[in-house]
Amino acid sequence: MAVAAGAGEPVTASEMLFTTRDLLVGVATASLQIEGGDRNNNWYDWAQIPGTIADGSTPLRATDHWNRWREDTDLMASLGLQTYRMSVEWSRIEPRPGEVDRGVLDRYREEVAAVRAAGIVPLVTLHHFSHPSWFAGLGGWTAPHAVDRFLHLVDVVVDALGDLVTDWVTINEPNVYAVQAHLFGEGPPATRDWGAVRATLRHMAIAHCRAYHRIHALQPEARVGFAHHARVFAPLDPRNPFHRGVAALDRALFQDLLADALLGGRFTRLLGRQPADVTPGRHYDYLGINYYARSAVKGLADGTFPGAPVNDLGWEVHPQGLVEVARELHARYPAPIWVTENGTADAADAFRSRYVFEHLQAMAASDLPFERYYHWCFVDNWEWREGEGPRFGIVALDYETQQRTVRDSGRFLAAVIRDGGVTRATYEEFVAGQSYPSGPR
Repeated sequence: MAVAAGAGEPVTASEMLFTTRDLLVGVATASLQIEGGDRNNNWYDWAQIPGTIADGSTPLRATDHWNRWREDTDLMASLGLQTYRMSVEWSRIEPRPGEVDRGVLDRYREEVAAVRAAGIVPLVTLHHFSHPSWFAGLGGWTAPHAVDRFLHLVDVVVDALGDLVTDWVTINEPNVYAVQAHLFGEGPPATRDWGAVRATLRHMAIAHCRAYHRIHALQPEARVGFAHHARVFAPLDPRNPFHRGVAALDRALFQDLLADALLGGRFTRLLGRQPADVTPGRHYDYLGINYYARSAVKGLADGTFPGAPVNDLGWEVHPQGLVEVARELHARYPAPIWVTENGTADAADAFRSRYVFEHLQAMAASDLPFERYYHWCFVDNWEWREGEGPRFGIVALDYETQQRTVRDSGRFLAAVIRDGGVTRATYEEFVAGQSYPSGPR
């Protein structure tokens, strides 16, 4: 029996559609997408080039979280959020090579301390797509020295925050970063170079493996992982052998081989010889999974199944896919599963509650050890090359005034946390009337 806080009446099993009592539920963000005010990073530099960002915006204003973090922390607490995934901005911490800004570290300490004081468990990401302009100028992640420079950041941040933080994400979505930056031209430096993709993935994998052990040496009780972007690659026509083959190849190249390197420390020919400073073995304490969509595969480009439900960006909604990718990864690398990102672009908030409900429902129905769920995102934020257009937040943002307004989906998530699951009443109030748009047929 669960008790709804403040309701005065117990919630009986018959009233509960499913429980989330084994989950910590919260939200995820990334520093560059919310903080604003920083010109010393690769994405701000790239956004100065006309045509790179869909709406011509830059991350300079974002949600002004650098100044409004107290307001945002109070708002998270008011919704009862149990955990918060945030990142620290390398370009602020080390504005010039070897120069550490202690004032910035103090500012992050103050924020993390407030998060903890609100009863919210922090999960801190060390690299989330953005890095200093000077690092990019030296070759970024393609350069051999990238690993040591990142490890310096690890040392600095863990030393500064280690008494407040025990849970870490080393690198967010190395597969997405590499192909966007060096294959598809969707992020800085927008090259089209398979060699750069390979070098980036290799160096990020080495960096994660070494950072895993470095953090544990500094903080034995730490829980360390990386946020792996995993998606379902399904043949558009299951009877077509080419579609089946390309789907299997996409899955292997995009996520499986990389997981073997970062989680198992095993480097295949694609990523080069086994590094001398990485020993095959366990390099994770949890499985971090970012899951958003399914891809219908008939070639190299992503697609959707005809008439499938989609979000504002045309991404297919396929909740069971979260369990599918988690099961595949867990079978090879058993560990607690943290859904480090899951959310949808929905400006009207017309289907976000259903989206969250269906993904949580799929998790609850599985036998997998899901421990955490982080909704992407908290407040509408600057969405990389899409700029200020997409709306992923459970809290709406007016960019001009910076006014925050909790959406119905935010109230839904708060009710799930309060009740330890989804009650029939909560379902009827927030989910029952929602439906997805359909994609092209």
